[in-house]
Amino acid sequence: MSNILSSILTTSFAASIIRIMVPILFAALAASVTEKAGVVNIGLEGTMSLCALIAVTCAWKSGSTLVGVLGAMALGVLLSLMIGFFAFKFKTDIILCGIAVNTLGEGGAVLLLYLLTGSKGDTQTVMGAWNLPRVTVPLLSKIPVIGEIFFTNQSILTYVAFICVLLVWILLYKTPLGIRIRAVGENDHAADSVGVGVYKIKYISLVICGLLCGMAGAYMSMSYMTMFSKGMIAGRGFIALAAQAMGRGEPVGVMLSSLLFGFAQALANYVKGTNLPARLVEALPYVVTILGITIYAISTFNKTRKIRARQEKKEQKKAAA
Repeated sequence: MSNILSSILTTSFAASIIRIMVPILFAALAASVTEKAGVVNIGLEGTMSLCALIAVTCAWKSGSTLVGVLGAMALGVLLSLMIGFFAFKFKTDIILCGIAVNTLGEGGAVLLLYLLTGSKGDTQTVMGAWNLPRVTVPLLSKIPVIGEIFFTNQSILTYVAFICVLLVWILLYKTPLGIRIRAVGENDHAADSVGVGVYKIKYISLVICGLLCGMAGAYMSMSYMTMFSKGMIAGRGFIALAAQAMGRGEPVGVMLSSLLFGFAQALANYVKGTNLPARLVEALPYVVTILGITIYAISTFNKTRKIRARQEKKEQKKAAA
């Protein structure tokens, strides 16, 4: 136990939490934007998987990691718009659309991988290793502890992820578009009655979701790893949905929830070499996810009960008067 504590109370462990949380943060922010617009997109897992493969493929074909990221973002937008097209145009249940994208992402990525490389495992043999630039921020990296954790040898997309937290907050609460997104999510009929294009806003939210999911996928295959590997997303899309729910769809709350799940995954990685059962260690991030959702559900239930109790008291007072 003391060995585990000594391992996790280090700057390297804290830095690994940041690296692990980034794709979850991107995807959770993506889910937050669509949730604010009243769109439930559970297709994050499949979108991230295909985007991760396309990122490496575009980088391999072009010789540029930037092109890889842009290719992943473009595919993310395409898949998100596909969900919207079938859900809004053909009135397909949007949950089924998300399940379809997840199935397409898992199976389609393996098929595409085989067609491109002849392998059903990973891209490294044919496409080589690809790694986005890592950045050490001058001066800030010299700050004790914090500098080593946040500003030393982190992927450029790590900084983009934290910038996106601020940008999404500004979008949702400081721009006319954000007001429309939240209005559509709260009551689309009322928003439509005052001239807001409801479907237009929902499509815009899906485009933003696709861009963020594309960056999440690109990070997985060109920062977290340097290749695409079958099953590499490993439930992070669903964990991102849990982070979005725990953070109540608020950018800062989502970031803190993602940090919690990043800690759980980092802890699991660090204790793999101990005498604990391997299956138990691997299940740790998902156990934390279940506990987090349970706590969120209980707190939401209690909050709703209190609101109802206050409303009933007001009605009783009015009746008595």
